[in-house]
Amino acid sequence: MLLPRENITSLVLCFYALLLVAALLFVTVKKLPKIRGEPMSDAPPGSCGLPLLGETVQFMAAIHRGRGFYDFVQSRRLRYGNCFKTNIFGITQVFLSSTASAKMILNNESGKFTKRYIRSIAELVGDHSILCASQQHHKLLRTCLGNLFSTASLSKFTRQFDESVVQSLEGWGDGDIVIILNEALEITFKAICGILIGLEDGDELKTLQKDIDCICKAMLALPLRLPWTRFRRGLQARERIMRTLETITSERRHRGISQDDFLQHLLALIEKAYCDVDLPRLTDGEIKDNILTMIIAGQDTTASAITWMVKYLGENQKALDILRAEQLHFAKRISPGSRLSLEDLSQMPYASKVVKESLRMASIVPWFPRLVLQDSKIEGYQLKRGWTVNVDARSIHLDPSVHTNPHEFNPSRFDDESKPYSFLAFGMGARTCLGTNMARAMMLVFLHRLVTSYEWEVMDSDSTLEKWAMFSRLKNGCPVMVKRLADHTTPV
Repeated sequence: MLLPRENITSLVLCFYALLLVAALLFVTVKKLPKIRGEPMSDAPPGSCGLPLLGETVQFMAAIHRGRGFYDFVQSRRLRYGNCFKTNIFGITQVFLSSTASAKMILNNESGKFTKRYIRSIAELVGDHSILCASQQHHKLLRTCLGNLFSTASLSKFTRQFDESVVQSLEGWGDGDIVIILNEALEITFKAICGILIGLEDGDELKTLQKDIDCICKAMLALPLRLPWTRFRRGLQARERIMRTLETITSERRHRGISQDDFLQHLLALIEKAYCDVDLPRLTDGEIKDNILTMIIAGQDTTASAITWMVKYLGENQKALDILRAEQLHFAKRISPGSRLSLEDLSQMPYASKVVKESLRMASIVPWFPRLVLQDSKIEGYQLKRGWTVNVDARSIHLDPSVHTNPHEFNPSRFDDESKPYSFLAFGMGARTCLGTNMARAMMLVFLHRLVTSYEWEVMDSDSTLEKWAMFSRLKNGCPVMVKRLADHTTPV
């Protein structure tokens, strides 16, 4: 489809305007060497690119390539080694890819680091999000949000999610071509919205899903608020979601509407805090930002992980045979028609290794950013206060000195105890992902229902990544041809 002439003209003018600004900035900074400061002799190797712009253009270009934005990091790691610096969006970024560095930064025993995402992500999820919280604020949020991930809550969620998976798989017929990513996104989104805000179907849920997708695609966009930009569309989607959450909250408060979901639990905490000032409580802004954060994290990352897991198994028959034998044996021990429990999932040792190996190879969250609060020294290099240091989880996951034959899908590698800080799918330390057990539960439930009901063939082995995706997501969605197992006419 051709763009209107006026749109093309506007884009060309914007491009040349940006070039002009960059040139002016370059000349200005060149004339003001004192502003730039003297280079440190013990700084990490690397290039910070153009003044202010840094290597942002190269980073954005990598997003448009099939290997995704991580290709930007990988190419520099190969050039400079396990520790290098760059500059993205005007901020000095240092990437580290050793288990020793991961331990020092993620454990943060020295208190010199705190979590930090690029500004575009912070604006989209909100300043009150647990992703962007300071250390003290993070403790409060973690305390208040922790109930969602309690054993009792996870037990209830596991049965509900199992019901959703069974209903979805019942619609698959012999010979159907199924796009796993689409199925996983729909199932996980419905389940997460159900447990968080009581929305499980209807037009409101469909609209919410479109807005969430719009936000996810804007997270790595240039933070320009111009009307036609991806970032501006993401901000508009956020505004709509905030209005929806505000409406739901108001209805519950003023009309006495009550539901058995997590939002109701958070509102009840506020009411109790009025009577007991010692109880932790959240503001409405904190509630809305973190509901949005948990929807994004619960749906996008888990659905992507499920997709990669199905792809890896479909391309590794030996692992699939071992897994299916375990799961069919387990299926004989439970009553037909019953739903899986949290306890059931603890009796799936090989399936748990499949989940872990899929997360290692896919590295859905490729690195973990931290703000440097005090000048520090790591691996002999000086890190300055105000820089961002990133633990490069993907490089650690694929490091042959850490994992033997790292590009081989081998769940049995986890038969033995892993090396410390060699598996970072959910981070480590005080800011380990709150939803770790929920994500594992969803992956195990989906895995059990799939392998005990269907055989499948991966129809397109292309591993090209989707552009603009914050998390590693297959562009083709992993299309598979499914066939019911001979002795299973319907899912268990």
